[in-house]
Amino acid sequence: MHESVVLRKLRNGEAVWCAKANLTDPNVIEIMGYAGVDCVWLCMEHGPVDFETVHHQVRTAKMMGMDSLVRVAKGSYADYIRPLEMDASGIMIPHCMSGAEARDIVRMTRFQPVGRRAWDSGNSDGPFCMRAPKEYIAFANDQRFVMVQIEDKEAVECMEDIVAAEGIDIIFLGPGDLSHSYGVPGEFAHPLVQAAIDKLAALCKKHNRFWGIPCGPADAPRMLEKGARFLAAGADVIALTAYFKEMREAFGPAGLRLAPRL
Repeated sequence: MHESVVLRKLRNGEAVWCAKANLTDPNVIEIMGYAGVDCVWLCMEHGPVDFETVHHQVRTAKMMGMDSLVRVAKGSYADYIRPLEMDASGIMIPHCMSGAEARDIVRMTRFQPVGRRAWDSGNSDGPFCMRAPKEYIAFANDQRFVMVQIEDKEAVECMEDIVAAEGIDIIFLGPGDLSHSYGVPGEFAHPLVQAAIDKLAALCKKHNRFWGIPCGPADAPRMLEKGARFLAAGADVIALTAYFKEMREAFGPAGLRLAPRL
């Protein structure tokens, strides 16, 4: 069974690097693994990806010794637990709006005695009924993580209730949607967004919680100083875009006339 790289590093006080895969080809995951990424972010909130495709991506991550984090579609308990049953290392629930919602998420995604997650060990995380029930449940509660996103000004107002919820491992602040919620889309340096980051840092320190944020190498020292340990940076589509733009410009001196389509 795959033990979580993310939880091991966080529990040891180390920072984690998570990169996002927008493309569905498992080869992308394999490349990230060779590059040393700790955790790959797979997204079922946005985009056309289906459960079968995610299952193959999760398997590839395990093959490479890395974690997989699935951002689920916000919905029923089945939407939340199915990636865990595929043996994803963690799930991310978008737009958590209250402490009550955070506690409900714990109830749906954690086994006894923490929650009341629906149980079916006949899947990859079981694995396939080959692990004793108590051992399976204990492993899942210890080695699989649950993350919620704070992406709305309403969530910032009740942030302490969310952070204090027992059973949530990581709180992840999404500055994109949060800036949009404040009416300043894309202004990540806006005082309201920065105040929310500082508030999350203080509350996570108070309640002994891990927290994360999108953060590239240039901003990493500042975020690490604030206490962030789950750093999301890089994506397959961004890497491809940058590479082919660079190639286009490099062909200019050779006389090739290449017009961008955007």
